[in-house]
Amino acid sequence: VLFGKLGRSYTEDEFTDLCFAYGLELDEITSEQEQVSRERGETVGADKSTETIFKVEVPANRYDLLCAEGLTRALLIFQNKSVAPEYQKTQPMKAIQMKVHESTQQVRPFVVCAVLRDVTFDERRYASFIDLQDKP
Repeated sequence: VLFGKLGRSYTEDEFTDLCFAYGLELDEITSEQEQVSRERGETVGADKSTETIFKVEVPANRYDLLCAEGLTRALLIFQNKSVAPEYQKTQPMKAIQMKVHESTQQVRPFVVCAVLRDVTFDERRYASFIDLQDKP
């Protein structure tokens, strides 16, 4: 998925070098078949993918790199194949208010929200958006 978004394929060494140049480390290069085999200690059938999985270690302060879209954007900008987006804060036509229940404030004293306009979600994008929110 990532290489498709980056517009080319990479060998393991090429992708390792790109990540290193950007300041990221590859934690592991594996496959779904290898992962399950390691966990179970047995040979896994053909129902598991042999496609290479690159596990990239992302710094704690770089939440933007936790999804394929964010990592792709960062690497393309780093390689001068794309320009950094410019975001603008806008005032809503009508005030928007977020209310946090008192019991929630005890668990999460700070909350953040955003209003996304002119964004279209298909099933894949929506799944990626939800997945990103679930990252620790």
